[in-house]
Amino acid sequence: MAGKEDEETIELVAHCLCQAQRFTARVPRSSLPLSAVYCHCASCRRVTGAMYSTYVPWPGDGEAIRTSSLRRYVFSEPITLLSCGICSSNMFAETKAAEDGSARYGVQTGLLTNVDAPNLINIGNHVFVGDTLDGGATPWLCDANSDGTRPRLWRGHRGTEEYSSTTHYWPAVDSSLPEEIPVRCHCGGVDLVLRQPIAAFAAKKRSELPWFVDPASNKLLGGFDACDSCRLSSGSDIFHWTFVLLRHLAFPAKSGQTQTGFPESSTELKNAIAATDRDPRLGTLTFYESSPDVQRYFCSRCSACVFYAADSRPELVDLAIGLLDSKNGSRVEELVSWDFGGKMVWRQDVADGWREPFIENVEAAADRWRIERGYLKNWRRIQKEEAAVKDQK
Repeated sequence: MAGKEDEETIELVAHCLCQAQRFTARVPRSSLPLSAVYCHCASCRRVTGAMYSTYVPWPGDGEAIRTSSLRRYVFSEPITLLSCGICSSNMFAETKAAEDGSARYGVQTGLLTNVDAPNLINIGNHVFVGDTLDGGATPWLCDANSDGTRPRLWRGHRGTEEYSSTTHYWPAVDSSLPEEIPVRCHCGGVDLVLRQPIAAFAAKKRSELPWFVDPASNKLLGGFDACDSCRLSSGSDIFHWTFVLLRHLAFPAKSGQTQTGFPESSTELKNAIAATDRDPRLGTLTFYESSPDVQRYFCSRCSACVFYAADSRPELVDLAIGLLDSKNGSRVEELVSWDFGGKMVWRQDVADGWREPFIENVEAAADRWRIERGYLKNWRRIQKEEAAVKDQK
């Protein structure tokens, strides 16, 4: 039988992917929801690989964080980011007060366990939305709150120009695609380019296209991932991947060099990273094996998520969309065919906790926005829905 403390309070647990780092705090249920700020600035996208970073004030002991072995990365003059030195999970942001130098901590909401508290988080503000150029993930995040309230959208910091959360106009997508799109982390230690894949796929027969290529547009699938491992690795409750063949990635040409030499299979990439005489152009790229046949690649300095690779599909990696540097906007719609409104992959991981209604709200909002925008259903969604109907017969 639950005690009075359990009824009136709730334990918050934040831990990294490998569970080497674990922090706890107990808060009164009456103090919920925790107010979250979603930052969509280019720097937050580059330092996580996600479409945004999302923090709530950490109500626990700051001393436990200060004295921990978390890796520190100076993000800006007042802000230091703290991550696990083993699996690279982005965990906390430490902000120093200008007046006295005291530190306060925010925790990435993706690190919080999926406790049974539907109102655990309330999104209060989206900041630096202007950096996205296209609204980024805000169209499907403005209806995510369980109580139906809508967050405020700011061009920059809170208090700057405010956007409407319902009617803000974002420009149409420029369909032209450059020959290459930069793939960069925040510190620049990971510096690659994605060479034009659409033209290469356009030359193939439809039957020869990989499963992740839209047969109508030759664009790459953009997914919504709710799996525990991806949220713990990135700190984001929902992670957005696209899918690329390794042969379409290259080192950027510098000082007359050619774009050659990037590994073309996950085995070659893993061996190149581990080599004692590794190619210096690999920079700070490294990996953590989250299971015997899976490698999660990240920047060893700023902790940005970069790739997800599996031995079972050596020619292919999942690429973090937040690292793509597009002049059209953070959704990179000239390259990515988004599955707006489709059922998220690994949504079973969010069952029976506060994330379940959050995910359902995001799915519904993404579908409404798709319809308002005049976008057709993504081809992968159609395939899945047709397969589900057949299974029911």
